[in-house]
Amino acid sequence: MAGKEKPKAPRKPPAGPEKTTEGERIAKVLSRAGIASRREAERLIELGEVSVNGKVITSPALNVTAADKITVRGEPVGAPEPARLWLYYKPEGLVTSASDEKGRDTVFDHLPEDMPRVMSVGRLDLNSEGLLLLTNDGALKRRLELPSTGWLRKYRVRVKGNPTEPEIEPLRKGITIDGERFQPMEVKIDRHQGANAWLTVGLREGRNREIRRAMDHIGVTVNRLIRVSYGPFRLNELEPGQVEEVRPKVLREQLGMTGETEVETPRPTRSGPRGDARPGAKLAPRQTGSKPAAQKPAAQKPAPRKAGKPEADATARPPKRPLKPGAGLKTLSDSWQKATARPKRDAADPSRPSTTPRGGAGRSRPPAPRKG
Repeated sequence: MAGKEKPKAPRKPPAGPEKTTEGERIAKVLSRAGIASRREAERLIELGEVSVNGKVITSPALNVTAADKITVRGEPVGAPEPARLWLYYKPEGLVTSASDEKGRDTVFDHLPEDMPRVMSVGRLDLNSEGLLLLTNDGALKRRLELPSTGWLRKYRVRVKGNPTEPEIEPLRKGITIDGERFQPMEVKIDRHQGANAWLTVGLREGRNREIRRAMDHIGVTVNRLIRVSYGPFRLNELEPGQVEEVRPKVLREQLGMTGETEVETPRPTRSGPRGDARPGAKLAPRQTGSKPAAQKPAAQKPAPRKAGKPEADATARPPKRPLKPGAGLKTLSDSWQKATARPKRDAADPSRPSTTPRGGAGRSRPPAPRKG
C-alpha cells in the first residue's frame, strides 16, 4: 500500500562476545574465582590477557554467565569457590603485596604450601606486624576494606618518648597533616617503660602510615607497631608466621551483622569485660535455684480507664487509720485478756466449757429461772 513503510531489517550483532544484562561483570567473576582483585582483573582485561568463549576482550564492561568459558593467559577459570577467610600473623620485615620491585620477601612467599591463592585485606607496613586478613574471594576483600564497613582496627604501639594526655588529645579530635585530614583516633596511654611508652590506638580508616605520621606530628617516634584486631577478628594467641582459618559459621555470623560497629568492643560479662567474647553475643539470664527461671508473660496493654472516679486496686491494702490517744494501749489490753481468759462452764451442761471467752465482749447472761 502507498505510504506504508517497510519494516527495517534487524541489525546484525557485533562480532565478539555478546553483551547481556544477565550474569555478572567479568571482573567480579574473576575476583570471586580468586584470580585477582576486581581492579587487578580490570587491568588484566585491558592488557588483553582474558578471553571469553575463545575471543580476547579488552573492556571490563561485559557480563558473563556460568555458560561462558573464561580463560586467563590461556588457563581456564573454574567455578568460584565459597568465600573463605584466614587470620595471619604478619612478621616484621615482609611486604604486603603479590610481588615487590625491590625483590624483598612478601607475605605470600611465607604462607603454607597447601593454601589456595589468597589476597590480603588491606595492608601492613614493612616494619609493622600483627593481624593480617587473607581471603580467596575478591568481593569479600572489597567489602571488608570499604570505609562504610566502619570496623575498628586496634594496634599496640610502642613509642620513643613519654607523651602526656594533653599531647595526645589532638589525635582524639582529628588532625591535619600536610593538607590531609586524619579522622579522630582512639588513643589510650597504657604504661611508661623507661624512655618508651606503650599505647593502644584504634582507627576506622586505613591511610598510608597513618599512626606513624600522627605520632611524629606530636613529637614521638614509633619503634614497634602490632595490629591486634580487625573488627571482630583478633590476633589472640597466634605466633608470627602462623595462619588460622575462620570457621564458616563465624564468618557468616560476622558478615550478617548490619549497622554494628561496637562488635570490636566485647560486651561485658557479669565478672567484667571478656577479650574473647563474641561481638553481639547475648548473656543468658542468671538463675538462682536448680529450677529454670519462669518466663514472664508478655505484657498486655491495660484497658483504657473511664473518666471519673479511679478504679480501686483489688490487691491493694486499705490505708490504716491513725489511732486515737490511748487506743493502742486499750487494744493491747483487750488482746491480752482474750488470750489468757479461762473457759467458762456452760449452765446447761457444766461438763462443756462455754465458747465465749471470759471478759470478752458479748458475754452471754445466765438463764432465767423457770416459773412454777
